Amino acid sequence: MRTYLALAVVLASAAPVAAQVSNDPFPDPIGDDWAPLVVDYTDFARIPGVGGDPALMTHLLDEPGTRRLFVNDMNGPIHSISYDGRTVRQYVDTNDPRWGYRVQTQGSERGLQSFAFHPQFGQQGAPGYGKFYTWVDIVDTAPTPDFRPGPDGGDSHDTVLLEWTAQDASAVAYDGGPPREVMRLEQPYGNHNAGQLAFNPTVAPGDSDFGLLYMGVADGGSGGDPMNMAQNLSSAFGKIFRIDPLGSNSANGEYGIPSDNPFVSQINSDVVEEIYAYGARNPQKFAWDSSNGNLFMADIGQNTVEELTLVPRGANLGWNVWEGSFRYVGRNGIETSNPRGDRSVTFPVAEYGQPDPLLQGQSAAVGVHVYRANVIRPIANMVLWGDNPSGEVWAVPADDLPNGGQDGIRRVLFIDDGEAKNLVGLIRENVPGASQADLRLGSGPDGTVFLLNKIDGIVRRLGR
Repeated sequence: MRTYLALAVVLASAAPVAAQVSNDPFPDPIGDDWAPLVVDYTDFARIPGVGGDPALMTHLLDEPGTRRLFVNDMNGPIHSISYDGRTVRQYVDTNDPRWGYRVQTQGSERGLQSFAFHPQFGQQGAPGYGKFYTWVDIVDTAPTPDFRPGPDGGDSHDTVLLEWTAQDASAVAYDGGPPREVMRLEQPYGNHNAGQLAFNPTVAPGDSDFGLLYMGVADGGSGGDPMNMAQNLSSAFGKIFRIDPLGSNSANGEYGIPSDNPFVSQINSDVVEEIYAYGARNPQKFAWDSSNGNLFMADIGQNTVEELTLVPRGANLGWNVWEGSFRYVGRNGIETSNPRGDRSVTFPVAEYGQPDPLLQGQSAAVGVHVYRANVIRPIANMVLWGDNPSGEVWAVPADDLPNGGQDGIRRVLFIDDGEAKNLVGLIRENVPGASQADLRLGSGPDGTVFLLNKIDGIVRRLGR
C-alpha cells in the first residue's frame, strides 16, 4: 500500500529540491487500495421547502430533552422531526418579518447557516432552558458590527448570532418572542461567511466545556483570503470561536469569553480572545468523538486540497499559508516539494485532491460524524465525512488516524435495489439527471447518522 509518510520522506531527502507546483498532489484515485464500505439506508423523512423548491438542508441535530430531531432550511425555517421520522412540523421560521431579521439567501452559500440547542434546553429551571441559537446571514447592515474585516473589506451583508428563548421547550412550535442579538460580523464578500454552531455533546454539567458554544467563522470569502485574515489573531475571520452565550464579559456585554480560551490575556491586546483555533478557510462542519473528546473539522480547500483535521485547543490550522499539507501558492495549485513543513501548524489527518476522477472538479469537504455505535458494522469506530458536490462519503479509522494524504480513506456507499451508490445516485431516484448532492451529515440519538442534501428534500438514515 502507498503511504503518505513515505512520500514526505522521499521529498525531504531529495536534495536540493526545487519548488514543484501542482494542482494534483494525489495522482492515485481515492480508495484505490480499499474495497468500499457498503451500508443500508432508509428514507427517513421529507422536509418541505420554501416556494415549492426543495429544502436547503445543512444541519440536523438531536434535542434529547424533548426527544425530537431538528433540521434547517437555509431559507429560514427550522423543522422538528419525531424520532420515528413520521411527523415533520415547522418549529420556527427565522425569516418571519415579526422577528426583525431578513435572511440573506442570495447565492448558494448565504442563509441560515447553522443552529444549536443549549444542552439545558429541555431542563426546566436551568439557565439554558428554552434557549437555542441561530447563525444566520442577514440583509440589514445598519447596526454597528462587533467584528469588521478591515479597512479594505466590502460590506456584502452581516452574519448574526441570535439567541431564541422558548417559553415551553416541549411546545410543538416556538412560542417565545423576538431573538436577542448576541454577535454581529460584517462580511466583505458573499461567500465563506460562517459555518457550524455546536455545543460539545461529550461533556457533562460541571465540566469546564459544558454550555460553551463553538462557532465556525469562515475567512470572509473571495478566494485565497485576500486580506490575510485567517492567520491574523486580531481578526475574527478564518477561525473557530468558543464563547459562553449566557455570559457577559465580552466587549459588547452580550456573551462571555471563557477564561481558559487559548488567547485570553495575551500581551497583544488586539488578539480576539473568542478564538479557539485559527487558520481555517471555510469550516462548514465539525464534530466530537464521544469516546475520547477529539474535535474533528472538515475544511473546504481553495482549488486543490480538501481536508479533515483533528483540532486541538489553540491550533493553527495553516490557511492561507498551507492548503492541507501543502504550501499554498495561489489558485493555480500548491507546492508539493516540502509537505507538512511547519511544526507549528496542525495538519490534516486525511485529505484528498479535487481533481480525483470520483469527483467533479470543484469539491468541498463536509461532514463530520464519529460513529461509535456497533449497529452498522462496516463503519463502526470510523470518522465519517464527505464531499459536498459529488455526494461521496468517506471514512477513516477513529482509533488509528492517518497522518495526512488520502491513502487511508475508505469510500462509503449505500445499497439501493441491490446496487451500491453514492448520495447523488440515491437522489437520482427522485430527481432524474441530478448531478450534485450538496451533501451534509446529521447526528441523531444513539449515534444515528443521517444524510442531508439540497436537491430532493429527503433525510436519509443510515442502516435499517
